[in-house]
Amino acid sequence: MLLVAQAVNGGEAIAQFRANRPDITLMDLQLPGINGTDALISIRGEFPQARIIILTSSDGDAEINRALHAGAAGYALKSMPKDELLALIRSVHSGRRQVPPEVASRLAEHLGEENLTTRELEVLRLIRDGHRNKQIADELAISETTVNFHIKNIVGKLGANDRTHAVTIAVRRGMLQI
Repeated sequence: MLLVAQAVNGGEAIAQFRANRPDITLMDLQLPGINGTDALISIRGEFPQARIIILTSSDGDAEINRALHAGAAGYALKSMPKDELLALIRSVHSGRRQVPPEVASRLAEHLGEENLTTRELEVLRLIRDGHRNKQIADELAISETTVNFHIKNIVGKLGANDRTHAVTIAVRRGMLQI
């Protein structure tokens, strides 16, 4: 294996991919500017055969799902032993998609659950930012009754006790950033 390039942010990662066209790319999720999944989407949009492995410390199921749906060929945690990481890289290089058992079990925990809609995520972000229901309604140009309806759905889908608990769950699962 040979390191052909490295980048410090998402935009640079895209540029380095274009310039070097590596066989395998290891991409962190937490990149300044363009995050890792958005960089992955951009690269795969231009180079559909790109084989990108997400290498991160983030084990939130929402982030894992988003990366895999965006076309990640693998997902590895930085805590993974080096020999397992090398095996994963080789497996992806040979054309397989690879997810380690601990990541797969994290995904399986919420398999079959309803995902939050884009609007529900917008409401949840505003709750996270300290907005009251009336402020959320004004911000999103919807009625306060509709905000209450969204909050009820969010709490139900996440199995939360209340709106604050819903934010906590969403952050832990990687649906929201702090």
